[in-house]
Amino acid sequence: MEYLLEARNITKRFGGLVAVNDVSVGLKAGEVIGIVGDNGAGKSTLIKVVSGVHRPDAGKIFFRGEEARIDTPMDALKLGIETIYQDLALADNLNVYSNIFLGREKLKKFLGIINVLDHEFMHNESRKVLNSLEIEIPSLRNIIRVLSGGQRQAVAISRSIYWDAHVLIMDEPTAGLAVAEQSKVLKLVTRLKEQGIGVIIITHQLHDVFSVSDRLIVMRRGLKVGERITKKTNPDEIVSLIIGAEAVET
Repeated sequence: MEYLLEARNITKRFGGLVAVNDVSVGLKAGEVIGIVGDNGAGKSTLIKVVSGVHRPDAGKIFFRGEEARIDTPMDALKLGIETIYQDLALADNLNVYSNIFLGREKLKKFLGIINVLDHEFMHNESRKVLNSLEIEIPSLRNIIRVLSGGQRQAVAISRSIYWDAHVLIMDEPTAGLAVAEQSKVLKLVTRLKEQGIGVIIITHQLHDVFSVSDRLIVMRRGLKVGERITKKTNPDEIVSLIIGAEAVET
């Protein structure tokens, strides 16, 4: 099967520091991969290259088999590559449906001449996407500030899916969540996979990626030091690769 998204031989330098060194990663539709490694391994830098935050010093990115030029986050969004960072980029003072349409609000004509927000349309469309992902939020008029951490994560994911994401990159999606909330987010990742969305998870939580991922990519000091099929490896082997106790084998 052809990769939906592929980064080939990516290198990114910051002055004399090589943050990512000749790293290649591929993602298929309906696949979940975990990118793991210690702090400073290069995980976040690699993802920021893919999502258009950083331009690579070497290497290429391909989307659906065609070379893609991703110079800005907007270029990534146009391809359907959405990234959800730890801060979620939600507006705490706005309600659920306003956050799903944040920056892309639906307007309608009032008295035939004045553009006003179409609250009914945004509410109904938001409810549809939440229902499709089996996300339970009693009222979409609740402001984000009063929602739980898991519900906020679900809103951020729903926003990406509504705007036709084909690839969803999640940076530490369960960080700071209670166990029950973590479970809900991971079940949501499984539903995304079932819908054919390609998901990349960057995390320190090995339990999380072992429960939902198909493959694991291990990075250390800017290098890709291992790639494993999840069901054919175990946490001890992955930890050994992370800390350098096992010989590099890709």
